[in-house]
Amino acid sequence: MDYLPLFIEFNARPVLLVGGGEVASRKADLLLNAGAALTIVAPELHTELQQRHQKGEFEWLQGGFKTGYLDGVFLVIAATDDPALNQQIFSEADERAILVNVVDNQLLCSAIFPSIIDRSPVMVAISSAGKSPVLTKLLREKLESLLPFHLGSMAEIAGQWRQRVKQHLTSIRQRRQFWEKAFNGRFSTLIANGQLQQAETQLEQQLTHTDPRPQGELALVGAGPGDPGLLTLKGLQVLQQADVILYDHLVSAEVLELARRDAGRICVGKRAGNHSVVQEETNALIIKLANQGKKVVRLKGGDPFIFGRGGEELQIAAEAGIPFQVVPGITAAVGASAYAGIPLTHREHSQSVTFITGHCRENGNELDWPALARGNQTLVIYMGIMKAALISQNLISHGRDASTPVAVIGCGTRTEQQVLSGKLSELEQLAQDAPSPALLVVGEVTQLHHQLAWFGPEQMATQVSRPAVIDFV
Repeated sequence: MDYLPLFIEFNARPVLLVGGGEVASRKADLLLNAGAALTIVAPELHTELQQRHQKGEFEWLQGGFKTGYLDGVFLVIAATDDPALNQQIFSEADERAILVNVVDNQLLCSAIFPSIIDRSPVMVAISSAGKSPVLTKLLREKLESLLPFHLGSMAEIAGQWRQRVKQHLTSIRQRRQFWEKAFNGRFSTLIANGQLQQAETQLEQQLTHTDPRPQGELALVGAGPGDPGLLTLKGLQVLQQADVILYDHLVSAEVLELARRDAGRICVGKRAGNHSVVQEETNALIIKLANQGKKVVRLKGGDPFIFGRGGEELQIAAEAGIPFQVVPGITAAVGASAYAGIPLTHREHSQSVTFITGHCRENGNELDWPALARGNQTLVIYMGIMKAALISQNLISHGRDASTPVAVIGCGTRTEQQVLSGKLSELEQLAQDAPSPALLVVGEVTQLHHQLAWFGPEQMATQVSRPAVIDFV
């Protein structure tokens, strides 16, 4: 062990920072946030340091370093571009047994700054003893995604309750079990949802009313359109806490791989023309699992509130008294069109965008076709493959030009993504040729795909038998 990691309470301890540039400014931020009594020695100050000095946040000794400035100092940081001066500061501080850090020179450090993950009062520090700062930076980024931002609030409230819990529960084992249940249960969820008062009420109930049955809950999570990188940070964190995951066919295998390894997984998805699990069975399964005390994640492709029946499932949970939360996802219209290089709005082509479902009746009475057929707008049609002919006929018969550009995006955001482009009159054939799942986009903005496509292997657009284009992007 090259360095012993310590968390030091500065509490107005005197710290000397030599240097007034951008690097010094970053160090000053950390020190001031930690409560240090900071003195900066520098001929000039960086703009941000000037602003903080004007607020009286630190003392500025304008000019060069003097040995006497080390008197009574707890820690000194050298952040100058003068190697000789940095060496002098290190030598003189080390002789006085003062902790010293010379920025970007591990050999001249008796103290180093780790990479920090701040969930105050919870703090995580990572260091490679100065050997590989880039590696510690990468580790920090990974941990940032796994540690929820509500950890700090949870720790603050736990600290306020700690003595009370200690008085009520006399054994260490009881207290450990109490906090494990709180941190892994409804208390944690309420903190994450910003419901702090309800969270304390939950602690009160857990402390005074012993219930052998754990309380289950439901998290409705949007998985995004397929690319696992589009799963939200909160979605990832919730998946890591799940006991059981009920997922749709539209959820990619790569997203499922991000879930907690020992979580149960049940496919309740539906495919066009092949409903593997009817909605009523899914609803009943949610209630059953939650009543068993499990953390149930209902994982849906795209966003659960955009043609995903998410609202219906939450209504069932609410009626059954099951606590729930919603983690939105990137809906297919936004994700797939972006990966296809198709902006849904554009000042020259489209002033509005409408999302509609292709699950429509033959007579089309449920949709306002005259409004949808107007120009200068983009239509994005979910689940439209089976009804592409009907959609095309209705739009054309109500005034949309048969030559209106369209695109069908198959397997949007995934490595196998394909974009088939053509005219509105060709929509049925394009839809038949597209891999599933597919999204239909109608409007002039689809022409921009050929200029703005950026995702996937670079292949030249090839002509097909009709005047439509298939791009593997």
